[in-house]
Amino acid sequence: MSTTETAIASAEAHSAHNYHPLPVVVATADGAWMTDIEGRRYLDMLAGYSALNFGHGNRRLIDAAKAQLERVTLTSRAFHHDRFADFCTQLAELCGMETVLPMNTGAEAVETAVKTARKWGYRVKGVPDGMAKIIVAANNFHGRTTTIISFSTDPEAREDFGPYTPGFEIVPYGDLTALREAMTENTVAVLMEPIQGEAGVLVPPPGYLPGVRALTRERNVLFIADEIQSGLGRTGKTFACEHEGVVPDMYVLGKALGGGVVPVSAVVSSKDVLGVYRPGEHGSTFGGNPLACAVALEVIAMLRTGEFQQRATELGEHLHQELGLLVGGGAVEEVRGRGLWAGVDIAPSRGTGREISEKLMERGVLVKDTHGSTIRIAPPLVISKEDLDWGLEQLRAVLRG
Repeated sequence: MSTTETAIASAEAHSAHNYHPLPVVVATADGAWMTDIEGRRYLDMLAGYSALNFGHGNRRLIDAAKAQLERVTLTSRAFHHDRFADFCTQLAELCGMETVLPMNTGAEAVETAVKTARKWGYRVKGVPDGMAKIIVAANNFHGRTTTIISFSTDPEAREDFGPYTPGFEIVPYGDLTALREAMTENTVAVLMEPIQGEAGVLVPPPGYLPGVRALTRERNVLFIADEIQSGLGRTGKTFACEHEGVVPDMYVLGKALGGGVVPVSAVVSSKDVLGVYRPGEHGSTFGGNPLACAVALEVIAMLRTGEFQQRATELGEHLHQELGLLVGGGAVEEVRGRGLWAGVDIAPSRGTGREISEKLMERGVLVKDTHGSTIRIAPPLVISKEDLDWGLEQLRAVLRG
C-alpha cells in the first residue's frame, strides 16, 4: 500500500466512521493550498466549511496565537483575564450589538441561543413554564447535538438518536405565510440560517429575511440568525443578513471567528436578551479563554478593514459568472450562492457529488459534496484570482469527462 493508503487504513481501523472524508491525507497547508503526506499539492476550495476564511497559516493569526501561547492560554471563567473584555467589546461593536456570550464550537453556540431564547421567553415575554416554542426552517443545519438534531429534517443526522427534544416547529424555508401561521403566543424565537449552507448554499427569495424580521418584531419574537458559516466575510458582507438590510436580535457565530487556529464561537445580542442569565446558569470551561480571545481579536481587526469582504464580493462575482456559464449545457443543473460561496447541482448523467469531488481531488482540487448531487465551493477569501480560475478550469475538465 502507498503511504496515503496506509494512513487512511490506520485511521479507519481506529476511529469511529462518523465522517466519509475524501482519500487525501493533509500534512501541511499555506494560504489556499494544502500538501499531502506524499508531497502532492491541492487547492482548497472548501476552507473548512468557512472556518478558514483567512486561509491556512495566516501570519497575523499565527503570530497572535504564538504571542498568547507564551503568556496564558486558559484561566476558565473562574477568573478574569486581560483579553476577555476587549474581545467582548470589539465583537459586540462589529455586530452592532451590546453583549457577547462566548463558547467554543458552533453547535455550543446554537445550544446557547436555544437556552437563551427559552429563558428570555419565560423571564421577559411571560410564556408559561415549559411551553416555549422555537420555529426553525426545513433543511436546516445547526449542528449535531441531541437537541439540535431533534429539529433537523436530514435523516442521516436524525435517525436512531431519539427520543427527541420537544419545543420546535419546522416550517418551509422561504415561506413567510407558513412562518406566520406557525407563530403562537408561546413562540419565543425564529432560528434560521440567512443562507442554508449544508442544504446546498440555498439563498432565500428576495424579501424573505426582511419579512421574517417584520413578523418577529410584530409578534414579540426573537429573530436568531445562525451566521456560523455565512458570517464574517464569506458572502461579501460581514454578515449575510446585511444583503437584505436586516439586523436580527441575535447572531450565532463560529467557524471563521477562530481563524482556523482554535475553535471559537459566540452568541451576540442585546443586554435585554443576554441579561437574563445569572451566574451559574450557563457556561463553558474553555469558552472565552485567553488564547481564543487573542485569535478572535485579530480576526475582528482583519474584518474591520473591509478587505476580505471586498475580496469575497469581487471574486464572488467572478466565481458566479463562470459557474453560471456551466448551467444549461447538460452538466450543471443549477448554481446558487452569494459572495465566494456556491452550491453547484451536478446533472445525474455526470455523476454524483461525491464522484465529482473525487475526480476533482485527482486533479488537485478539494471540494465536498452534500445531499447527493451538490458540490459546495467555498475557497479561503485570500485565494488569488489565478488560483480560482485554475480550480474552475479543473471543474470544467471533470464535467467534460
